[in-house]
Amino acid sequence: MERIQVALIGAGRMGQVHGPNAAAHPGLRLRYVIDPRDEAAAALAARLGAEAATLDAALADPEIRGVLVCSSTDQHLAHALAAVAAGKAVFCEKPIDLDLDKARAAAPQFAGARFLLGFNRRFDPHFQALKQRLDEGAIGALESLHIINHDPAAPPPGFVPTSGGLFKDFTIHDLDLARWLLGEEPVKLYATASCLVDPEIGRQGDVDTARTVLATASGRLCVISNTRRSGCGYDQRIEAFGARGMLCAGNPGLDTVQMLDASGVHAAPIHPGFASRYALAYARQLGHFADVLHGRADAAVGYADGLAALALAEACADSLRRGHAVAL
Repeated sequence: MERIQVALIGAGRMGQVHGPNAAAHPGLRLRYVIDPRDEAAAALAARLGAEAATLDAALADPEIRGVLVCSSTDQHLAHALAAVAAGKAVFCEKPIDLDLDKARAAAPQFAGARFLLGFNRRFDPHFQALKQRLDEGAIGALESLHIINHDPAAPPPGFVPTSGGLFKDFTIHDLDLARWLLGEEPVKLYATASCLVDPEIGRQGDVDTARTVLATASGRLCVISNTRRSGCGYDQRIEAFGARGMLCAGNPGLDTVQMLDASGVHAAPIHPGFASRYALAYARQLGHFADVLHGRADAAVGYADGLAALALAEACADSLRRGHAVAL
């Protein structure tokens, strides 16, 4: 198999997830790592058998056919635009930007581009199995959804100001899942939220605990539960309710061993964070991007999906400010 050369922008948290997956994929060759912190780029490049480079140099290299945008959130759109302008296929972490109007204005520049947005949960095998059975009619017509997304612990204080806040950084994954599973666009949304986990998050103008209700034109409902502290690990579950029953995707444990004794049933804890819980989803997502580069597939999650999820995230914040439901 031909190994298509790609460049990675960003040596931080998400770059250290996607970079190793690109380096390990048999159809890709990670050639460059770009980061404004020279030492971070050099360290990750050395670990993955790549080279540290500048963005201009990487984009000017005709052998580079794909770019992984894993930079800070406020740079996603600028870096994706630069890569598309250079004729490269792009994988971009979510969200595409923090400003919906800015992202909408840039949309024409992505027309015809090979662009995959990083909603990794669509590639999780458990959630894909639920989606397949739902589409096959296993529980009849879908009536309502319950999506649970609970972090194990609050992020460091320095993360909040640049993250876009709970709705754009965190809930946006669930809003994309809701669109994917409901099969209809929401037409109404209500969000309520509090700061119950870390007072510092509130002092920085954000919330850490939220409930969001979405409704479609046909009346299908989705409730999204978010918190920055679960108390039990990285809690990721979906429940779908239909005319003939329910589909559930639960939390996989670190192993499947159980011990039963006089005090009860004891099992391994659930995953401690996103990197281990969604390790396979991230690898499958990068594999899908390789298929896009090799011409074997069209991007399953595109720019329009990013705009739709960002619009819903902004509507969550709008509903919270207004204190009532908002029409979409």
